[in-house]
Amino acid sequence: MEKLQEFQEKIGYRFHNEGLLRQALTHSSYANERGMKKTYNNERLEFLGDAVLEIVTSEHLYHLHPDWDEGELTRVRASVVCEQTLAFCTKGLHLGDFLFLGKGEAQTGGRERKSVLSDAFEAVMGAVYLDGGFEKAKEFIFRFVLNDMEHMQLFYDSKTILQEMIQGRGMGKLEYVQVGEYGPAHNKTYQVEARIGGKPMGCGEGATKKAAQQEAAYHAILQLGGKYVPEVH
Repeated sequence: MEKLQEFQEKIGYRFHNEGLLRQALTHSSYANERGMKKTYNNERLEFLGDAVLEIVTSEHLYHLHPDWDEGELTRVRASVVCEQTLAFCTKGLHLGDFLFLGKGEAQTGGRERKSVLSDAFEAVMGAVYLDGGFEKAKEFIFRFVLNDMEHMQLFYDSKTILQEMIQGRGMGKLEYVQVGEYGPAHNKTYQVEARIGGKPMGCGEGATKKAAQQEAAYHAILQLGGKYVPEVH
């Protein structure tokens, strides 16, 4: 199938069993609409991929920071494997374009929904692991997740970093203002602006107001030329 071929070119990995990739990209809404077996959606592969991601990230941080204690390692690992960060990692792949979604899920913004994207991303990791083994999965994770840890830290800690930048530069008051929301009541997406001294500096979207604020803060940091990442304590 052309969609699967294109995605394999994007990730730089050719599946021996293309069915694993298709399953990884299949949301439960699509499987339900077509009366597929309950286990054919990507949830089982997501479960596996989550475990592979955690061990690869743990090993990487363990060797990268020999002076960090367990608490520091755990905190930074959490920043890598969280929903917001994983969804952020999928942007360059345009993962949403390749997902098999049910009509209702697609019509309500499922291709951009962070929970859907992060789950599918982990499912792809699980599929690569089953198809090519641990080393291939590790290569995939290093290429698309662990290739820029500093940037990911900046994204994950964006609200704290932005607050510290503003205080350090003596800038105006920081506030987060909700400017919109869309989607059904049970699955809303919030739109928030980060404003400094009343001036919009970044905007973000998320399934919660906190997640939208995080993304807005990240874009504000970039607007301010932010390279600043605080030390891990």
